[in-house]
Amino acid sequence: MTTTLEATREGGTVRFPFDNSYARLPDRFRARLDPTPVAAPRLLKVNAALAERLGLDPAALASPEGVQILAGNRVPEGAEPLAAAYAGHQFGGFSPQLGDGRAILLGEVIAPDGARFDLQLKGSGRTPFSRSGDGRAAVGPVLREYLVSEAMAALGVPTTRALAAVSTGQAVMRETPLPGAVLARVASSHIRVGTFQFFAARRDVEALQVLADHAIARHYPEAAGAPSPARALLEGVVARQGALVARWMLIGFIHGVMNTDNTSISGETIDYGPCAFLDAYDPATVFSSIDHGGRYAYGNQPGIMQWNLARLAEALLPLLAEDEEAAVAVAQEALAGYAPAFEAAYLGGLRAKIGLPGERAGDHALAGELLKAMAENGADFTLAFRRLCRAAESEAGDEAVRALFADPAAYDAWASRWRGRLAEAGGDAAVRAAAMRAVNPAVIPRNHLVEAALEAAVRRDDLGPFEALLASVTRPFEDQPGADVVPGAPETPYMTFCGT
Repeated sequence: MTTTLEATREGGTVRFPFDNSYARLPDRFRARLDPTPVAAPRLLKVNAALAERLGLDPAALASPEGVQILAGNRVPEGAEPLAAAYAGHQFGGFSPQLGDGRAILLGEVIAPDGARFDLQLKGSGRTPFSRSGDGRAAVGPVLREYLVSEAMAALGVPTTRALAAVSTGQAVMRETPLPGAVLARVASSHIRVGTFQFFAARRDVEALQVLADHAIARHYPEAAGAPSPARALLEGVVARQGALVARWMLIGFIHGVMNTDNTSISGETIDYGPCAFLDAYDPATVFSSIDHGGRYAYGNQPGIMQWNLARLAEALLPLLAEDEEAAVAVAQEALAGYAPAFEAAYLGGLRAKIGLPGERAGDHALAGELLKAMAENGADFTLAFRRLCRAAESEAGDEAVRALFADPAAYDAWASRWRGRLAEAGGDAAVRAAAMRAVNPAVIPRNHLVEAALEAAVRRDDLGPFEALLASVTRPFEDQPGADVVPGAPETPYMTFCGT
């Protein structure tokens, strides 16, 4: 039963400006249900800046009544809670029904500027799509998603955001009992490639059309007036996802579970389960404990995204043309835009990272030679590019970069060609270095620091390391104490886990 909340604080009330367009779609798009209450909710963190962006009162969210809402114990006025249906390819194998098994969409909040955002509670209990899962989340994975998604936002990467994290006061059972939590997640929507696959698998063309119209209205309004809106939708998703994966590659991010149900139509990064960041640069790097074959290795991500988009194109075939052969031709033409979108964003980003203005023949090869030398010499990805900023200002900065290479001569050989290119370009060295510092982060969520923060929170109920790391990673382009230290090799290979 929906409960109206009038939680007062200094004369105000906890109110959400809901307008729930997804809840107005046909019944087969979702299951209606309320979150399952938890035993003893306690606020771990509220994102005040994001709350204000949404037109919400951070103090009211942090109040006892607000925490009851964030935990799922109360449903605010105007919410229409639901679990969305979707399918998906998981590690290449198709599951015709997945859906929100541990997340409930409370509703869509309209921000003061008119922008629309989903407000979802992740870890809010079992749904009809839970299968054998318990519908819950643990504190560790919730705080990991909070940390990494907020870091990604600060790095300028399109992403879902964390509004709040709440502990539940009850345990969830994984390999051992762990403290439970709920994440309040914000996204421009939670529509996935797998949402389209759900209806395509059922040959429900009517629902496909409804979903396409909804996605166009929400994310690609310019497509509505195109000769083929479905094709324009596909082309829009292809372009955004190409640019998104390029951004991942440029900061050394590994998603870890690039299933089609984790590929957002909006072009945002979604689902931060077994994600991690590169230390030493190696395109074959895999951290996820469930990625046994390396399908989602760092270097495979551009190709996997193209594969995922081909699955979206397959789902959209009935809307692209009446004749199947013609529809396939349209899909192939749309998918052909992926490589140019990715390459433009990635190569442009690489040029910016090494301080090259404009575009000249040989720039791609020059950047590629640096990456090859880094891979062969175990150079730290983030530090190499950050230290290169000082080297662009003065040759006195070379020594710090050289120190990252097992064979410093490999850097020397590359740097000689790089400086020749910079000399051809001309320009002020200090201005160039400042531009490089604006795109090469000094700080990322280092894997060992993330693990230390999560261990303190889970084992000792100590949020101090989490708060300190969050404050650091949300200022990624600032030089900070300790950020220039090369992390030591872990005693055992670093692994991440899904959280379910």
